[in-house]
Order: sequence, then structure tokens, then C-alpha cells
Amino acid sequence: MARMTPKEMAQTIGGGLLSFPVTPFDAGLAFDEERYRSNLDWLCGYDVAGLFSCGGTGEFFSLTPEEVARIVAIAVAETGGRVPVLAGVGYGTAIACDLARRVEAAGADGILLLPPYLVNGEQAGLAAHVEAVCRSTSLGVIVYNRDNAILTEDTIAGLCERCPNLVGFKDGVGDLELMQRIGLRMGDRLTYVGGLPTAETFAMPYLEMGVTTYSSAVFNFVPEFSTRFYAAVRQRDHRTVEAGLKQFILPLLAIRNRRKGYAVSIIKAGMKVVGRDSGPVRPPLTDLSEAETAELAALVARLDGGLFGARQQAA
Repeated sequence: MARMTPKEMAQTIGGGLLSFPVTPFDAGLAFDEERYRSNLDWLCGYDVAGLFSCGGTGEFFSLTPEEVARIVAIAVAETGGRVPVLAGVGYGTAIACDLARRVEAAGADGILLLPPYLVNGEQAGLAAHVEAVCRSTSLGVIVYNRDNAILTEDTIAGLCERCPNLVGFKDGVGDLELMQRIGLRMGDRLTYVGGLPTAETFAMPYLEMGVTTYSSAVFNFVPEFSTRFYAAVRQRDHRTVEAGLKQFILPLLAIRNRRKGYAVSIIKAGMKVVGRDSGPVRPPLTDLSEAETAELAALVARLDGGLFGARQQAA
């Protein structure tokens, strides 16, 4: 049974910072349960409104359905109700519905519906996909608008009429006009989540449109920086936000943008830098080079004693 209603889940995550824990793997690319539990326990010590198990940063796309269900169950057990646990769900409609049922049985508090696998569909087909997943579970569902699953305001409005448990909209497109149309149309019927890769870059302009939360991948390895940055965004502290972008986020993006897939790989590298090595990424992703990891380590080290405080080394 879910610990909170869809509405309660949406309200909770809308009030604070979100993050997607990495999925640790050992040298043979098998799931590392011990490290995952340790990472979750560590992250729960910071002010976070929700953790997304098996999300994009958690390499959902490389996990089997059996792994997803197992990992979500472990996340629920380890967090012990300290924070809501939402689960990634995706692939084709039949698999997504099956996964939705599995993660509900595993104790998840909500679902992030990722784009369907490979194909591009018309709005009617995308709506049917989202509706099928919503009907397969009693959990609250957040739809992730990105890539081959970009929904219009008309489609979202229709889905909200038919699916009471569709309670969130996560944007991974960056189309401000579309966000305005959806926000003005739906108002507080939905909770809006910023989901562009590295969301801190877009946090201030999105806040002005009512997007009160976003998913911070870097929270995985610099949670103190992430929480302070989020607090500055909510306080509209432009000086602190600009300093954080200049000191850390933009230099990090310069490394991330060198290779495809580095948006995930750089987070795994960050875990290694702070003493929480969570193993390699699974193919088709590739890891940062040793030189790039050293660059990232120097970048994290420069946070020491600066505007955002000390590093978060493993105990």
C-alpha cells in the first residue's frame, strides 16, 4: 500500500528539492545493494522532498523490470518513510503498465512516467499511453515531457480530466511558451517539476512560472551545495544563484557536454570523487576519462571554504 495519496505526494514533492539517486554497479555491472543502501541513508540526512528510484540518473534504461522492482523495494525499505520514494516507469505501454503495478507492490509513493521506447507517436497515441499507465495503478503519476513524448496543453488537459491520479508534469524540453500554456491552463491541478539536464541552470526562470521544484542530479555527490542553491532559488537570491552557477554548475556543464551520455556518467564520477564510488555506468553509456574525473575532483574541491561550504566526503 502507498504511504500517501496522489495529491499528498504531489504537494510534498512540490515543496522542496528532488533528486535521482544513482544505481550502483560492481565491476561486473551487477547491482550493488550495499552501496545503494549506504547512499540512500546518506542522502536522507539532507533536506530533500523526494527521491526517485530508477530514474534517468539511476540508469532506468539499463535495468530489467525485475531489477527495477527489486531496487525500488530496497529504496522504500532503506528510506523507511523519511522521504517519499518515486519510481521510474517506462518502455512500451504493456511493460510500463506492468512496471507500474510492480513498483506499487514494492511500496513506492509515486511514479515518474518516462517517454515510451524508440517510437514517435501522435498526441492521441501518447495520451492513450499515459492514460493506460495511470489506470494500471492507484499511485500518483508524474509525466515526463521530453524527447519523443512531448504533450501539448490540450492533451494534458484531457488527461487530467480522465486520470485523477495524474498529478505532476515534469519538463525536460525547455520550451518556455509551452510551459506557460500548460501552467496557465492547468493551474494548481498539477505540480510542476523542472527536469532539464542540469536543472539548476534553469531554476530561476522556471520559478517565475510556478515551477517550485526541480530534480538535482548533483545532489548525489554535493548535497550541501544542492540544498543551499535550491534555498537561494526559492528566496530569489540572485547573487547566490549566480555565484553557484559560475563556481560549479557551468564548469561542470563544460565537462558534461563533451560526450553523449555524460549527463549520467558525470554523476557517477562525482560519487567516486567524494569517496562514494558507485561503480561504472552500464553500456551504452561510457565513463569519464581519468583526466576528466580529475577535472571534476578539482571543481568539487574548489567548493571548499567558498560560498557554498565544504565537500561532502563519505564517513
